[in-house]
Amino acid sequence: MDRETAWALLNEYTSNPGLIKHALAVEAGMRAYARQFGEDEDAWGIIGLLHDFDYERYPTRDDHPYRGAEVLRGMGVSEDWIRTILSHTDYTGVPRDTLVAKVLFAVDELCGFLTACALVRPDKKIATVEVPSVRKKMKTKAFAAQVSREDIIAGAEQLGVDLDRHIAVVRDAMASIAGELNL
Repeated sequence: MDRETAWALLNEYTSNPGLIKHALAVEAGMRAYARQFGEDEDAWGIIGLLHDFDYERYPTRDDHPYRGAEVLRGMGVSEDWIRTILSHTDYTGVPRDTLVAKVLFAVDELCGFLTACALVRPDKKIATVEVPSVRKKMKTKAFAAQVSREDIIAGAEQLGVDLDRHIAVVRDAMASIAGELNL
C-alpha cells in the first residue's frame, strides 16, 4: 500500500480532525525512528498513519483494531503490517516482537501527550515544548489524564531508548509537520 492509498483510507474512515492529526503525528514519529534505525521510512510511516484508522467507526475494545485489520486484509495489506497494527494495544494479546511494533507502541501514546503539552503553552507550538516540562507534566495525574504514562514509559523501555531522548525524537518529528498538526 502506498501513502496516497493509506491517506484515502484514513479519510474514508475518519472525519474527526483530532484523530487525523493524531495519525499524522504518529506517522511522523514512525518515520523519524525508521530513519534513525535505517528502516523503510515509507512502510513505517504508513503503519503509523493507519494504526487507528478504524477507531472512529469502531471505538470499542471488541472492534478496534480488529475491524481495521479485516479491512486491511481485504485490501491485500501485508500480514506483517497488520500484526504490527494489532500489537499497538495490549488487549489484543499480539506481542510486540519486532522493532517496528515496539516503535509504534512507544510513539502512539507519547504523541497524544505531546499534543496536550503543546496546547497548554501560550504559543501552542510543539517545537517549544521542552523535555523537562513534559516529564514534569507526566507527574501531574490530572493533566491529559486519559493518556497512559505507564505506556509512555514502557514504550521507551521496550524500545531500549532513554525516555528523555524518546520525548525529544517524537517532539522533533511532530515539529517537522507542525503546520499539518496546527501546532
